[in-house]
Amino acid sequence: MKILVPVKRVPDPTQKAKIKDGHIDLTGATWIVNTFDEYAIETALRLVENGADNTRLPGGEIVVVSLGPNDAAKEIRTCLAMGADRAIHVAANDAEIDALIVVKVLSAIVAAEKPDVVIMGKQAVDGDANQVGQMLAAKLGWPQATFAASIELGADKASFTVGREVDGGVEYKKVPLHSVITVDLRIVGPRAVKNGVTPESHNYSGEGARLPSLKGIMAAKKKPLEVKPVTLAAGSTTVLGLTPPEERKAGRIVGEGPEAVVELVKLLRFEAKVI
Repeated sequence: MKILVPVKRVPDPTQKAKIKDGHIDLTGATWIVNTFDEYAIETALRLVENGADNTRLPGGEIVVVSLGPNDAAKEIRTCLAMGADRAIHVAANDAEIDALIVVKVLSAIVAAEKPDVVIMGKQAVDGDANQVGQMLAAKLGWPQATFAASIELGADKASFTVGREVDGGVEYKKVPLHSVITVDLRIVGPRAVKNGVTPESHNYSGEGARLPSLKGIMAAKKKPLEVKPVTLAAGSTTVLGLTPPEERKAGRIVGEGPEAVVELVKLLRFEAKVI
């Protein structure tokens, strides 16, 4: 099985965002692999391995693809160190990239690589747009299953049963190969991914995606990383400007006991104007 995993490098979300001249100032930012894309790589690895003895299954291949500037190669190498087999780096400036551009590039990569399935994070933690997976499926004309909390490879090796958390419980969808699957955080649960080879009794750590080992880091240096320069058309999204939210006003105590209710209702109605 050949799995294509699109990944994105994002600024570390634990850092405080800085806004300068109406745009996010990324000077000195620390970059990481998008968390949900790490989960997608973990999902792909579990589908092509025997987790009990940590061996790869014959014919399994994981290809990661990323759009970004030259220094995005560091995050791509991290994906290879996790266990991906090879990578494609579409060299482009971050300012040139929007969701539609990404979809057009990925559809061309899919046409060239002919993967059996595309597995990707449900969204990027910088923009939180949750668009690319759905748009890519529409562009390709492929079935899609989004927000996957569990994935089970069918006994026929030609379909997946995908569990999705919804308001009323868990919804299950069966999709064939040549689908786009986006994953949610619960996909890294101890038994969330089943491939019919890893024993049912085996539990993964369930604490997120695996970390690159020293052996994996050294091996990643020798794995193929193909750089594809590309000339991008103008994006369809224009950022007019960004402003930080207003500082929150300090709260106040209006009193205690039943007497405070009258005062609270008065403030909500005449000052806050919310009732």
